[in-house]
Amino acid sequence: MKATFHKYNLEFKQPAGTSRGVLKTKDTYFLVIDNGDEKGIGECNLFKGLSYDDRPDYKQKLQWTCDNIGMKPSEMLDELVEWPSIRFGYEMAMKSLQSATPYELFPSPFTQGEDFIPINGLVWMGDEQFMQQQLEDKLAAGFDCIKMKIGAIDFEAEMKLLKSIRSRFSKNEVTIRVDANGAFQPDEALEKLEQLAAYDIHSIEQPIKQGQWQEMARLCEQTPVDIALDEELIGINYMDKMENCLETIKPQYIILKPALVGGFMSSRQWINLATEKNIGWWITSALESNVGLNAIAQFTYTLGVKRPQGLGTGGLFVNNIDAPLEIINGSLTCNTSKEWATNLLKKIDVHKKSGKCAK
Repeated sequence: MKATFHKYNLEFKQPAGTSRGVLKTKDTYFLVIDNGDEKGIGECNLFKGLSYDDRPDYKQKLQWTCDNIGMKPSEMLDELVEWPSIRFGYEMAMKSLQSATPYELFPSPFTQGEDFIPINGLVWMGDEQFMQQQLEDKLAAGFDCIKMKIGAIDFEAEMKLLKSIRSRFSKNEVTIRVDANGAFQPDEALEKLEQLAAYDIHSIEQPIKQGQWQEMARLCEQTPVDIALDEELIGINYMDKMENCLETIKPQYIILKPALVGGFMSSRQWINLATEKNIGWWITSALESNVGLNAIAQFTYTLGVKRPQGLGTGGLFVNNIDAPLEIINGSLTCNTSKEWATNLLKKIDVHKKSGKCAK
């Protein structure tokens, strides 16, 4: 058994605004395991400036993983505990290798096209007109759960958008989630949460920057809007600290991005702890290619989810990997009449020949 890794540059159809700046491209890495007649494909989704393992020696650790691919899986997972995105890619690649087909990692009614996953419609940051147009598009597409990123434009302008939704749809018709990505200052956060509460907001993700546990705990205790931890979970890689985080902050929800929290096994650990403490949760993608998104969606379905998840179809990129994921009436489905990404290895080879593949 041997393994290689391959860098792939995803290009956005249009710049994506976040509280950390505007993204035009995003690098990801494919881990390919070759065991003769079978191949396994995983995605090591490094998110620059956000991933815990965004380190100068990232490629060296990827190469180490390839060089030691025959290691016992439990030992490899232990070795990669401080490298969440690589751990996620390794788990995915091994699951792919062991599956009947490289892209059906978790066979279910979802992968057979017989069931769906409810998801939220995402409205990206931008100027008021851009955000308003996205909002109209999502509502027209049948979404009844909207997630709006806030913190990039004037807060009053963002409140105006929320007001426009509520003037047309009650909370029973359209659920609104907002994501601040840590944009609020601790001394102003409660006041802003009180303003948001006027529009029947379901929840807010990460109102203040991560690492401020006491301030976040105070907000979770006093907030009129349920708070969901997101970035707060990044870098918490061991069970004792996971439990300490939830015990200290006592959030209403946690949001799990498998590529950022260390993969499937780590996500299950967070879910088990949250369930014990009556904390809600949902799964969110993190700008993976369709290879990673496919794996996350299939995994998510096995968890028996009912509330909308933060998944999509990878439609943000002009050069994504072909996949049969589709959105119908605000739900993610798998169209079995379409082929999975059988052209992935060919695309990797093209990039390798052009000098864009790093090994």
